[in-house]
Amino acid sequence: MAKTGKDYFGLGRIVSIILAIIPFTSWILGALTRFSEGKIVAGILRLIFGFTIVWIIDLVLMIMNGKIMRLLNI
Repeated sequence: MAKTGKDYFGLGRIVSIILAIIPFTSWILGALTRFSEGKIVAGILRLIFGFTIVWIIDLVLMIMNGKIMRLLNI
């Protein structure tokens, strides 16, 4: 599902923004998105650091272009 070009499993942009606003759902869905892409290390790092600045960056990027931050590609 993540191959549709939208994050949070291909959900609509408005729904994704609403889910990104809530810290807990943003944390969980960000990690699940990275795991579903096969990026295990990036998913684990999102689970560890998801409640920090990553949440704010994801929120801004979700509003601006509909995608979460992808710093690690491993």
